[in-house]
Amino acid sequence: MATKPPTGDPVQDAPQVTPPKHAAAGLPAIGHTLRIAHQQMGLARTARTLLKVNQKDGFDCPGCAWPEGDKRHTAEFCENGAKAVAEEATLRRVTPEFFAAHPVADLATRSGYWLGQQGRITEPVYLPEGGDRYEAISWERAFAVIAQELTALGSPDEALFYTSGRTSNEAAFLFQLFAREFGTNNLPDCSNMCHESSGSALTETIGIGKGSVSLEDLHQADLIIVAGQNPGTNHPRMLSALERAKTAGAKIISVNPLPEAGMERFKNPQTPLGMLKGTALNDLFLQIRIGGDQALFRLLNKLVIETEGATDEAFIREHTHGYEDLAAAAKEADWDETLTATGLTRPEIERALAMVLASKRTIVCWAMGLTQHKHAVATIREVVNLLLLRGNIGRPGAGVCPVRGHSNVQGDRTMGIFERPAPAFLDALDKEFGITSPRGHGYDVVRSIQAMRDGRAKVLFAMGGNFVGATPDTDVTEAAIRRTALTVHVSTKLNRSHAVTGRRALILPTLGRTDKDVQASGRQFVTVEDSMGTVHASRGNLAPASPHLLSEPAIVARMARAVLGTASATPWEQFERDYAAIRDRISRVVPGFEDFNARAARPEGFRLPHAPRDERRFPTKTGKANFTAAPVEYPRVPQGRLLLQTLRSHDQYNTTIYGLDDRYRGITGGRRVVMVNPADAAELGLADGSYTDLVSEWKDGVERRAPGFRVVHYPTARGCAAAYYPETNVLVPLDSTADTSNTPASKSVVVRFEPA
Repeated sequence: MATKPPTGDPVQDAPQVTPPKHAAAGLPAIGHTLRIAHQQMGLARTARTLLKVNQKDGFDCPGCAWPEGDKRHTAEFCENGAKAVAEEATLRRVTPEFFAAHPVADLATRSGYWLGQQGRITEPVYLPEGGDRYEAISWERAFAVIAQELTALGSPDEALFYTSGRTSNEAAFLFQLFAREFGTNNLPDCSNMCHESSGSALTETIGIGKGSVSLEDLHQADLIIVAGQNPGTNHPRMLSALERAKTAGAKIISVNPLPEAGMERFKNPQTPLGMLKGTALNDLFLQIRIGGDQALFRLLNKLVIETEGATDEAFIREHTHGYEDLAAAAKEADWDETLTATGLTRPEIERALAMVLASKRTIVCWAMGLTQHKHAVATIREVVNLLLLRGNIGRPGAGVCPVRGHSNVQGDRTMGIFERPAPAFLDALDKEFGITSPRGHGYDVVRSIQAMRDGRAKVLFAMGGNFVGATPDTDVTEAAIRRTALTVHVSTKLNRSHAVTGRRALILPTLGRTDKDVQASGRQFVTVEDSMGTVHASRGNLAPASPHLLSEPAIVARMARAVLGTASATPWEQFERDYAAIRDRISRVVPGFEDFNARAARPEGFRLPHAPRDERRFPTKTGKANFTAAPVEYPRVPQGRLLLQTLRSHDQYNTTIYGLDDRYRGITGGRRVVMVNPADAAELGLADGSYTDLVSEWKDGVERRAPGFRVVHYPTARGCAAAYYPETNVLVPLDSTADTSNTPASKSVVVRFEPA
């Protein structure tokens, strides 16, 4: 039997702290997985559901986007994937009676953990203007409310259409089609807050904003550099790929401000030896200061260039542009400045160089630790420089590997969820549907918040996700949203965004990945694209949580009919009835999706073309892979301050909080903790176990405060601190963003500490 949800928020006043762990997964992961699954689903449902996760005839995990190989394990999921599935397949329900008992003001006082634990939302609900709580509403009336607000706008650009990375390809394609037929490119998405920097850097340097490697490449690599990433918590199934690479002889360098258990040792729960002993993954741990990565890679590039015979001259000559500019800039790289920027020692960097030079096939993986800084795009370009110097793009066992977070965040962008679409995409869309898409750029996430704040955007429609919990500068964001006329959230469960509303608000409950999707033409499937560009089907196997749920494609199709009316020639009813009709249209609009329906029916799916990987062809402005030579930057921190990075706990996926523990870091029973190096803590007078307010400092002079954090002495890099989001999003200034990508700089927050 599943357990009931908590009635009150758990007390988090006194988190317990023990020494951090030095190995990930193993028996504790199995035990935790089964306990969470039993609490949410019960034993029988747990078995029926988990055995379908990431299987060829099952559903894609609603967690991360890590790919599956052709041969699948019976238990093809990780601990955090099982938590994501359990939360979605839960037997707990949020009914209209729940909303009657809990005014919005009450929901606003609850933690994200408590909200998420209440269960699946069963019916559409509506908060009328002047009302104090949500009430049940029919689907027809809900779409009428949306139509009323959208058609009353002075311009289509006063509407924002946000997308979460969980949205399927079919739903995402319809969503962007509706937005553009309505008349706007305001399609912000969660990529704007995570890998936008990767896309910006890779598009400029290699011509496509996606990674270039496959699982097989990881297995064949000589050297894998994992920079600014914690696979043990954020992408646990990646540890299996690293383990296999190690077994084949690969070396691994981890570059991160915090030591992470998963990179120290992986106890594979799928093998007896793995459970008992595990595999040490790191060959070299570079404990870099926050934001020092560009300086590190620039110096490595200088040393590679200066080493006779180390560069792939034939590759550089035939396939690249801008080498001379990089060589001139790299020549200026200074050892002393690099050691200051990185906090590393000369022997550590020299050892890393030796490993780079010894490798014929190198892959660099990264995540938010590289993408959420002011100089994030320049940093990733510098990573690409290192790979280009050695000819490590378009070669088996080598390439770029930005590790995506959400399960279809890459697919959503492929489907056209982008505020700055390519003209060729819009031309193809217009030709297929007989519409005229707007050509002006729309708003990304940060600009959407600014538009709401300034009264230039009046309707926010969110296709999944937790917009309030994921975005920076919490107080500014919430005030901006409260200025809107209408907020609409397509959701499976409650989160903070449902308690921060416009004058009117709707929650539209939808099917999840685990749910069967049956439409008028029969049972449907959807497709997703993983982090390495493979597209495959996903089929839920559970009865929906309520007969009142609609699928995401159905919600978009019905909204479009209500808003656009008879003026639209798009066959929205057909799209709702049969998703194959959507895929037929995608096949004629999106390159690489030709014969989509037939290829999606293959159990293994299909891989999208990638010119740099497949042909060593680089579709950039120069027609070649571009070296770049941006000035080296790194954060300067005033005396008495530390540089804070926001991060996840192990009981968390993005903004979804599964529990109050961070098992690998030794923290249990609370999330309001700040991890500080003991030497820094001593200088600042911060005793372990004391409580402090975190106050960020930014050039606008505005005080941003996160009160009541327990100090945890922790082996972070000197000068650096770490704390969980979304609790610390309040500290991230809205205008503190990465150059070019405009991604919030959530890993570079200067903070001071004041008594709580």
